[in-house]
Amino acid sequence: MRTPALQRETGRLSVIYYHKTMKQYLYNLATDKSNGPLASFLKLFLFLLSLIYLSVVKILSAWQLGRNVRLDCKVISVGNITLGGTGKTTLVEYIAATLKKEGRKIAILTRGYGKQSSSHIACRTAYETMGDEPFMLASNLGNIPVIVDSNRIRGAWCAIKDYKVDTVILDDGFQQWKIKKDLEITAIDAGFGFGNCNLLPRGLLREPLSALKRSDIFLFTKVNLSQEIEKIEDLLKKINAKAKIFTSIHQPIGFYLLGERKQIFELNSLQGKNAVIFSGIGDPLSFESLLLNLGVRIVTKFSFDDHYHYRQEDLQKIFQVAQEKQIDTIITTEKDAARISYLKIDPGQIRILVLRIELKIKENEEEFRNRLLKLYRL
Repeated sequence: MRTPALQRETGRLSVIYYHKTMKQYLYNLATDKSNGPLASFLKLFLFLLSLIYLSVVKILSAWQLGRNVRLDCKVISVGNITLGGTGKTTLVEYIAATLKKEGRKIAILTRGYGKQSSSHIACRTAYETMGDEPFMLASNLGNIPVIVDSNRIRGAWCAIKDYKVDTVILDDGFQQWKIKKDLEITAIDAGFGFGNCNLLPRGLLREPLSALKRSDIFLFTKVNLSQEIEKIEDLLKKINAKAKIFTSIHQPIGFYLLGERKQIFELNSLQGKNAVIFSGIGDPLSFESLLLNLGVRIVTKFSFDDHYHYRQEDLQKIFQVAQEKQIDTIITTEKDAARISYLKIDPGQIRILVLRIELKIKENEEEFRNRLLKLYRL
């Protein structure tokens, strides 16, 4: 006989499974991975919804772009036009670190996933209220303020007033129409591009492709995982010939033990090693591909939703599988490491390693940096 507690837990797991299954099915429809008579009917329905979405986006963007605000500092926007993981956060980190070396006073503005009514500064103990990306940025960038606020204008005034910054970087800023920008950088996943080029919910576009006319720079990310970008480049040149195109890779630089960032293990230290991996990011395949390229033997993998809020039971399940398969190494991403930082972890003989990556501009890196610094010569 089931106890009330067991019934509640069974019900919770059923809801989670149903939600995840439905979300995956909608994603498969939006990316044309599901086909057949029913899928075709649903795609038509989603297309009609996307026309409504298009009308709303056009009205909102035209209204806000016509009334946007000029801030008392330089504004660099890093965003994308699609849903999913394009590597924006890694790019934000790269730009912030580059400008800091040049003596600029930087702040990063991000929405985060906490529910706050005013601006907050992300710190290394604030994941539960700030979200994984601000937590990671704050940890990696040291004394560069990461301001978490759904109202980016309010967050910007906080940065200017309290930190006397001369530059703010908008994380996920392409759809921040209310703010005038000095540089608009659009990140594009080299492996996914624009999908089927349809708007939500029929596709994964947040705005019509014509919106890319606002971009100053297009940056392809993760080209080390996909080299087929010529068709996308041709399309970009037709839409916005004035924008400069750069390419970049996500370059692994080492592993570190969870909670011990200063001790970096060499990349080849896990070559041929059996491991269990887990991630809850927008592009889990890129994480898996990086590990395979490093020679890691992935025995079992766990994939969760992007920005998934881990529970103690999730970690217990992962550790249980590792123990059953006699594996002493679990590997995850930096974003996921942020999201398990508040949980109780007693690994025993099993270690959790975090893959540290950084963005590297493949070609014309000096030109990219000069384009950033040109802002301060205007």
